[in-house]
Amino acid sequence: MGLFDKLTGTKHPDDGVAPRSAEEVRAALLGVNRPDVPYIIRNGAAEGADLVAEWQMAEPTWVAIFVQSQLTRAVRIRMRLVPENHEVRALEESWEVTQVGNPPRLKISGAYSRGPDRTVSRHYTIKRGENGGLEATETFHFNGTDLRNPLQDAVLKSGWTWRSVIFSKL
Repeated sequence: MGLFDKLTGTKHPDDGVAPRSAEEVRAALLGVNRPDVPYIIRNGAAEGADLVAEWQMAEPTWVAIFVQSQLTRAVRIRMRLVPENHEVRALEESWEVTQVGNPPRLKISGAYSRGPDRTVSRHYTIKRGENGGLEATETFHFNGTDLRNPLQDAVLKSGWTWRSVIFSKL
């Protein structure tokens, strides 16, 4: 892996992993969808991609969690499958979000950026422990890699390269 690959977040499969077909890679990426995760992977034709992964910020089940986390960034990963190179080109985009309304909901407010997301949000509850001292217990954890890592793993296990795109087209 070269320095540029490291800076952009490009990852290559382990040696000896036979590349699967584009249909199998697409199925593996869609297989990352589960009802217990705050993101969705869907068809991305409308956004100029093969697949799109994004946080379910408007989904009623997840709105309260995102609002409670005081999330400040929305993330979307657009993916293009390139069968001739056995790679998935991935463009991570993020926007600043703010809370609006009552009950609060998240709204995109501006500040667009491209490249791997580094958003991390943690919430702790502080209370007195059994020994009388203060203890902090993590009550909420949100990390931008929770979206990217399962997608990368599915691609790499399929014998394909995860190529992050920052400066060029998808």
